[in-house]
Amino acid sequence: MCKINDVKPVVLLSCFLGYTLLLFLVTFITARRSTNAGFYIGNKSSPWFVVAYGMIGASLSGVTFMSVPGLVGTQQFTYFGLVAGFLIGYTVIATVLLPLYYRLNLTSIYSYLNQRFGFWSYKTGAFYFLLSRIIGASFRMFLVVNVLQIFVFDPWGVPFGLVVAVFIILIILYTFEGGVKTIIWTDTLQTTFMLLGVVLSIYFISKELGFGIGDIFSKIHAAGYTRMVETDWHSKNFFLKQFFSGAFIAIVMTGLDQEMMQKNISCRNLKEAQKNMFVFSGILVVVNLLFLTLGAVLYLYASTKGIAIPAKTDDLFPTIAFRYLSPLAGLVFMVGLVSAAYPSADGALTALTTSFCVDFLGFKDKSKLDENKKKKVRYMVHIGFAIILFAVILIFRALNNEAVINAIYKAAGYTYGPLLGLFSFGLFTNFAVKDRYVWIVALISPVACYVLNNFSKTLFNGYEFGFELLILNGFLTFIGLMILRKRNA
Repeated sequence: MCKINDVKPVVLLSCFLGYTLLLFLVTFITARRSTNAGFYIGNKSSPWFVVAYGMIGASLSGVTFMSVPGLVGTQQFTYFGLVAGFLIGYTVIATVLLPLYYRLNLTSIYSYLNQRFGFWSYKTGAFYFLLSRIIGASFRMFLVVNVLQIFVFDPWGVPFGLVVAVFIILIILYTFEGGVKTIIWTDTLQTTFMLLGVVLSIYFISKELGFGIGDIFSKIHAAGYTRMVETDWHSKNFFLKQFFSGAFIAIVMTGLDQEMMQKNISCRNLKEAQKNMFVFSGILVVVNLLFLTLGAVLYLYASTKGIAIPAKTDDLFPTIAFRYLSPLAGLVFMVGLVSAAYPSADGALTALTTSFCVDFLGFKDKSKLDENKKKKVRYMVHIGFAIILFAVILIFRALNNEAVINAIYKAAGYTYGPLLGLFSFGLFTNFAVKDRYVWIVALISPVACYVLNNFSKTLFNGYEFGFELLILNGFLTFIGLMILRKRNA
């Protein structure tokens, strides 16, 4: 049995606070003389290579840092089918969506729906983004704060709600002024620390097991963890389902997501934004392989040392890092986790504020409001969404009973599906629609998917929906819009 070697909570807290202070230093430097345009789209002056590198941290988040390694125990490397599909999705974003966004000079990407279909379609698309991002950001933040709670604050009796509140307040403070202009640079810092956390964690665990870095792949392959292709079409992890789901997940969770596109459209021009997307997608494949390798090494370590696998596989990495490895390895994990958590939280809050101010308050159209008045309203919206995230995190903690990455992709299937259908119909048909009824279609489609998902085994001879539920949802929305098309268009 492996000896337990807990990292002291005060050391972990000091590490967390030190990292946070470093973020505030970057914020102070980048947010000076910030304007509303700087907050929303970085004055369209962001270097593409900085955006590409920083987007790694924003795309992966604390969820990937813990959930993907945890999945390896039951799914081996079959998650890579999803990652392979990402490459197709990012190619579509670079060649289809980004040219559209730059041609229309969009601040909010959902204003495209206003130009294409009308008022109700526009508001429906923006609403589904707000809903999707609130749920997704809350899931991600919950995972990180829960780790801080268990390993840092529980020993001191600090309530979970207070820890959540402090974490959100810190995010508010360093995104309040600079927005995207700041996040572009803080994401770069955080991506660096996150990747160091993964690589060093693999190194420390391998050292504990007594084999070198060059032996890792042969060891985990011999242990049966490297299987990438699931051939059973009934399985949720069937390769083709994973591959096509990955393509559409990338399209909706990056290409149709204001948070991710807000960074892309902050580049100087379309060509640089496309270079950003292609470079980002290539790096992301390598990084996901690192996370899968980390998961295999964690399970190999647990098996070798006789460590019981936690009921929630998300807890495997922190349990081993904090309780069984050296204190230095625990600190590396803490820095990696926090650096993975901040990008998803800060970007979400900024994107929610941008979408609401532009899509629902009409900031681009209200020329009567001067810069200072718009900034005051923006501050209020920013704080309002922070309060909403706080409430949803508390609700999620009470309800969660599965690996968080599965929960996020499941939620995406229901909330991003209508966006997929709306944008697809707009891009690939020339039809106008009866705009005032679009919200009804966008409501019925997720409900229909929920029913089909719950009864799929009975209706489809044992078939279980996985992440491809997103594709079905988008297809049903597309069909609904086809029914609503104007016959004389």
